Amino acid sequence: MRIQDYNIKQGNKVFVIAEIGMNHNGSFSRAKKLIDYAAAMKVDCVKFQMRNLKELYSKDALDISSGDLSTQYTINLLKKFELNLSEFKKLSRYAKSKNLIFMCTPWDKKSVDTLEKLNVPAYKIASADLTNTDLIDYILKTKKPIILSTGMSDEKEIDITVKQLKSKKAIFALLHTNSTYPTPLKDINLNYIDKLIKKHNVPIGYSGHDRGIMSTLSAVAKGACIIERHITLDKNMEGPDHAASLDIGEFELFMRNLRELEVSLGSNDDRVISQGEMINRENLSKSIFSLKNIKLGTRITRSMLDIKSPGQGMSPQNIKNIIGKKVNKNIESGKPLFLSDFKKILKPKKFYKFKSKWGIPVRLHDVKKLLKIISPDIIEFHMSYDDLEENFSSFLSKKNNCDFLVHAPELFKNDHLLDLCSDNIKYRKLSIKYLQNVINKTIELKKYFPKSENPMIVVNCGGFSKDSFMTLKSREKYYNLLSESFRSLNHMGTHLLPQNMAPFPWHFGGQRYQNLFMDPNEIIKFCKKNKLNICHDISHSYMACNFFKMDHIEYTKKLSPYVKHYHIADAYGVDGEGLQIGEGTIDFKNILNVIKKSKNIQSFIPEIWQGHKNNGEGFWVALKELENKL
Repeated sequence: MRIQDYNIKQGNKVFVIAEIGMNHNGSFSRAKKLIDYAAAMKVDCVKFQMRNLKELYSKDALDISSGDLSTQYTINLLKKFELNLSEFKKLSRYAKSKNLIFMCTPWDKKSVDTLEKLNVPAYKIASADLTNTDLIDYILKTKKPIILSTGMSDEKEIDITVKQLKSKKAIFALLHTNSTYPTPLKDINLNYIDKLIKKHNVPIGYSGHDRGIMSTLSAVAKGACIIERHITLDKNMEGPDHAASLDIGEFELFMRNLRELEVSLGSNDDRVISQGEMINRENLSKSIFSLKNIKLGTRITRSMLDIKSPGQGMSPQNIKNIIGKKVNKNIESGKPLFLSDFKKILKPKKFYKFKSKWGIPVRLHDVKKLLKIISPDIIEFHMSYDDLEENFSSFLSKKNNCDFLVHAPELFKNDHLLDLCSDNIKYRKLSIKYLQNVINKTIELKKYFPKSENPMIVVNCGGFSKDSFMTLKSREKYYNLLSESFRSLNHMGTHLLPQNMAPFPWHFGGQRYQNLFMDPNEIIKFCKKNKLNICHDISHSYMACNFFKMDHIEYTKKLSPYVKHYHIADAYGVDGEGLQIGEGTIDFKNILNVIKKSKNIQSFIPEIWQGHKNNGEGFWVALKELENKL
């Protein structure tokens, strides 16, 4: 493993060095144990220290009777805690076997020679040697990358050493640090990181000797791309570095917080609206509404417009831009305006060419209007819990030629999120009751759709948690609870289709953690056990594959025999779902080929987020993109 392979620079993943240093206290087994802990915490590098005492210290200093008291103390500890060359060789091999970079700080030239025999990939130079131009020149001859701490030195001394390194075209990084153990808060001076980044144009990191982890995490927020912290098994052990080290529990906490911090730092690219914000924007922000009926071809005046919630239409920032422009259709009073109201309209086709059974998602109140302009094979009712209490005959004609299915609500009265695998018995029973009502209402809908013998019901089954993922071991328990819930339902005359899920679902405009129906092996096991098929949401599976590092094409192939219905939309990242086809990063060419080759009789809808707005415009765009490809 080469340190160059890590592409260490500001804005990239932080390179973490667990500084074992002398904290093994001369024990080879303790050194190995510290490497084990570091590997388990997924640090990038473990670092030791090496000294040749005869070369490093003067004759007087080594003379115990005449040396300075503090120097005597240090030399006594160094002699006591030394590891031999054979042990260093074994530790180097052991670290590499754990996929860790093995580094060591040489304090003298003979130690450099020894480390060259170990073929270390880079050198760390201690703060104490920042002004040691002779040692630095010697290390430069190895042509290996250098990481150099800046403690104990003033501005001028740092500048001289940086000039020396740059003159030799060295690959190097600087670590801001204060060389006291532990460092008082007033001396940490994290703002100096800004100056180092701006002044020297090389990777800048932080070597922390502070109490706790807050200052080190703050250094990352300031731009440090390398972090070095001492690690110890026991802070109370003999030796100068233990008190300023992190013990195993603290280091684990630091690593968890560091990775969370990296995610939250994001980038300095242009700001984009997150998926959760989009949901809240729809509900809370404002858009331009019509105050009166506006006929096709009418030029817009300010008196025709109002600003109201929800924010489903055109942003109020566009109000001046549309004054004087002609509308391309009739707009009813009290309806939101869209940019497409002033552009060429993409009209739906009555019929589309698909080998698969195709359809669109509909709401109860707009189904009649949509079925006048399009003739799908199937429609998927997206029901709210209020819709279930409506008189269906007010919205539906008696003889619809298409098939239908129902997407069960996730949210019911009193903010009850459907969770059929909750370990709260009362909560789970209420979820079962609510889903049974959906099943009963679906059977009631059959009289309006003569073609539908056993309509499908898509169910988001639950299995979410609020603040973190469940453990892998606990998931089987929740699948078993879900099986119990399905057995307690009377769903004769329907097909229940659990839907695969994304890792971070949005509930109430906020993110939660999903635990079930993401792993394809778990999904297949559940389907076999309960003799069920699933609804495969392509957008959801893509985000799950991104998060869990799975191949999306293979995932789709694996699930294909168990799929009865598809939701098709684009996506990006781990939570950018429901995008228009082509606006995300899904490989649709290969995904659609997998779906086409399936032997099951399947159906699909384009499930574009807010695709129903502006008379279904998002669905017509998606169907145009998908036509003749399924």
